[in-house]
Amino acid sequence: MSINFFKGHPTRSLLPVQAIANAYNKVLLDSDYLSYETDPLNQHPLQYGTDPGNYDVRKSIAQWTDKRFGRTSSGNGKGTDPDTINLTAGASYGVANILTSVTEASTVTKRAFIVTPTYYLITSSFLDTGFEGKLTAINETPDEEYEIDLKTLEEKLIEYGHGLESSEGKEINIIRDPVRGDRKLYRFVLYIVPTFSNPGGLSYSEKTRVKLIEIARKYDLLVISDDVYEFLDYTDSKYPIPRLVHLDQDTLPPYKKYGNTISNGTFSKLIAPGLRVGWQETPTTKFADQLAITGANRSGGTPGQLASLVVQHLINDGELDKIILDFVKVYKSRSIAIQESIKKYLPKSTRVLGGQGGYFLWVTIPGIEDHTLIVKELAKNGVTLAGGENFEVAGDTRDWGRNSVRLSLSYLPEEELRLGIKLWGKVLQEKHPELY
Repeated sequence: MSINFFKGHPTRSLLPVQAIANAYNKVLLDSDYLSYETDPLNQHPLQYGTDPGNYDVRKSIAQWTDKRFGRTSSGNGKGTDPDTINLTAGASYGVANILTSVTEASTVTKRAFIVTPTYYLITSSFLDTGFEGKLTAINETPDEEYEIDLKTLEEKLIEYGHGLESSEGKEINIIRDPVRGDRKLYRFVLYIVPTFSNPGGLSYSEKTRVKLIEIARKYDLLVISDDVYEFLDYTDSKYPIPRLVHLDQDTLPPYKKYGNTISNGTFSKLIAPGLRVGWQETPTTKFADQLAITGANRSGGTPGQLASLVVQHLINDGELDKIILDFVKVYKSRSIAIQESIKKYLPKSTRVLGGQGGYFLWVTIPGIEDHTLIVKELAKNGVTLAGGENFEVAGDTRDWGRNSVRLSLSYLPEEELRLGIKLWGKVLQEKHPELY
């Protein structure tokens, strides 16, 4: 028996194989793309792509996300400019591309902040770009006015920015590059997953997002939002909470030529991880241009050129919305199964965050001195739990493994979810009968 709560990808049987195959067939066989032969904004699916990605693909993504957010009937009322979007090879590539483009850890960028508990693989991207010894964890605070500890964040920004030029009312750190044009470098950078967060399961309120943008503008902080789960919503909400990039864009001061937010999106959670297609949206076209001309993009053009046109067909044919609905139906049922099982088998003091959307729930069991021992015991019985120790920020830990666990609902069918939690409860009751 093997029940793995760690895996954060879809059950294989859920992957929309036929829809993807049909889309590839349409892209490769149903059109010759003759109009693209002399079009500087678009390239044939089997050719090198343009630096930001085909304009027609970006336009389809912009219109699709605007519809999902109600952007054409509320907010700024004008919708998203495709030129504020550049295409990527998924969210992980996207973060690496951002850090390469807008930070210099040895000179301009003084500190990187990562919300904790955090996505367990993200710190590698920061370490790869020179932030070893320069990472600060910022706690999620689900019981406070704001869902992340903005007070500590601002205190740290003041501390690490002491004696430096103020960024209020002006754009700073513009690097003149004679080859690629101006580049904006940021003094600080913050990584968050603001909707159905991984692993914490939280969604940050619009109030939190507005306040965070205010802080970011004041201290020359770039907020990188991994916006990857917001369309996997298991509630009755008509629209998702506005993205930080939309709030930033809609209130952008005249002096801001770049803005202070990036939305880092991916179709990995919405279609299939193997497609390796994502997109980034910025408040301004100038900022998007900068992200599109990193060395790898200039050398090879946008990554995932062929797959990006496949995604466009899935959007334009309405297939993507159907695929998402199928995922939501299954995942919602699994979320309910997990929460019912937790109530049935785990101690009454157990606290659960998340379950309203996305992939993950964050489970905390008070009164346990070292839950890692429970994780090891369960592993002997074929049950793999993602202990909290996996979700720390390198160099600034919080001892999450002591009594917290992340549960994934995307991979296991309901019967295995229920059985795994039942076995977890059995071990807990044997080792900690005082909790029952």
